[in-house]
Amino acid sequence: MTVYLVGAGPGDPGLLTLRGAELLRSADVVLYDRLVTSDVLRLVRNEALCIDVGKQPGTDSGAADHRQDDIGRLLVEHGRTAAIVVRLKGGDPFVFGRGGEEIEILERAGIAWEIVPGVTSALGVPGAAGIPATHRGLASSVTIVTGQTRHAGESSGCRHDPDWAALARTGGTLVILMGMASRAAIAAALIAAGRCPDTPVAVIQNGTTPAQRTVRTTLAGLAEVDLGPPAVIVVGPVAGLGLRARGSEGPGV
Repeated sequence: MTVYLVGAGPGDPGLLTLRGAELLRSADVVLYDRLVTSDVLRLVRNEALCIDVGKQPGTDSGAADHRQDDIGRLLVEHGRTAAIVVRLKGGDPFVFGRGGEEIEILERAGIAWEIVPGVTSALGVPGAAGIPATHRGLASSVTIVTGQTRHAGESSGCRHDPDWAALARTGGTLVILMGMASRAAIAAALIAAGRCPDTPVAVIQNGTTPAQRTVRTTLAGLAEVDLGPPAVIVVGPVAGLGLRARGSEGPGV
């Protein structure tokens, strides 16, 4: 009996790994996140037990932690009784997927586990929109950060909140996941720390799916972008490149 933490990729089932698809077709139990697309879930065999363990956007941290405790309990419960359990996560399990925490739970329970990496949306979604994370002469580094903070640019007392001032000084490409709700505060914090208001920005919604939409703007205009989650925010010169892909719009909103 083994629990497999499988990365579902950014949305397009064609970007799921061969190993991940194989496990979905043979799984007895699948615990899946909110951002896993219905096209990926169609790969699960009809006889499998599918459990939606997704967290709702906007949930407070206490409720989210309680939900995570429930997920841990389900992993242990089914990991002890089912031959193949798939914990299916959007993107990659180890990129803001709390995969490490779930592995620790399985370790303490003495349950065998395996990681099946996935294409992280932090790189796969911009790529699908024609935006390279790095580009010679424009960006020699890329930083991936979560936008889920209490108040961007303000101290929350949590040592895990992003240091937006430091990120502004780092330069290169900044990829922000789960940042649409805080986009105005994030932009203000980056500008206050020295990033130019005219820095190119791209926001990609529903990346790699037929509903993909890209809006190109600037750091000063980010707050005006009216796209809902799931969306990836790319900040830096690469976001202004003239590359075009499906669902891509011109600069502005």
